Amino acid sequence: MTAMLNHHVSPNEIIPASKGRPRISSIGTRSFLLEAPGDFDLASQRRIWALSQTLKGWPDLAEIIPGMTNLLVILTETPEDPEGVVLRLSEAWDVAPSIDLAGKTIEIAVQYGGEFATDLAALCDFSGLTDREVIRIHHEAIYRVFALGSAPGFGYLHGLDPRIYMPRKTVPSLKMAKGCVTIGGMQTGVAMLTGPNGWNSIGFAELQMFDPQSATPALMAPGDIVRFVPTRIDL
Repeated sequence: MTAMLNHHVSPNEIIPASKGRPRISSIGTRSFLLEAPGDFDLASQRRIWALSQTLKGWPDLAEIIPGMTNLLVILTETPEDPEGVVLRLSEAWDVAPSIDLAGKTIEIAVQYGGEFATDLAALCDFSGLTDREVIRIHHEAIYRVFALGSAPGFGYLHGLDPRIYMPRKTVPSLKMAKGCVTIGGMQTGVAMLTGPNGWNSIGFAELQMFDPQSATPALMAPGDIVRFVPTRIDL
């Protein structure tokens, strides 16, 4: 299982970020968070993917949770020497080669605009673009799945055009529908559950993204390529 580490968690920083070096923090007594240095980009994520492979051989490892340019490492027991764990993580980062994950291509049919595009007007106001420009820019991009988390099967997608960046809401929508195609900051995705959601909805997709009865429940996986294909534009 992979998941995003939410920013509201308050880890105990052990090694602060510096140029070219990751930040390493402790969370609780047996968990350590490594955050890649530099920008939120594919190069940083490839190092995280590589580090995940490197750490699988640790005998004291309970779980690895890759996130968006970060990696949460959970040990089987509280280490007697936490500083030694941090050193091992730092050394593993140094030797982990950048790798790419050969994922599949997923096309998601989207109904842009209409009743589910509750935040399209606000995004237009924020960006200065027309609704048709926002939709065109969104569906012409090619996205990459960096990590899964937040809700079962939810993919955090990289590749959003900066022109349609939109901050997450300070007050979430209370009942955003499952299937809404959303933008949150420099990320985009598809809502997995109906309920509170702080992202900005611009359309709707009926594709089933998560099937608990399937051998591979989540449609998306890290490394996959995602394209949004407009089937209807209702403005």
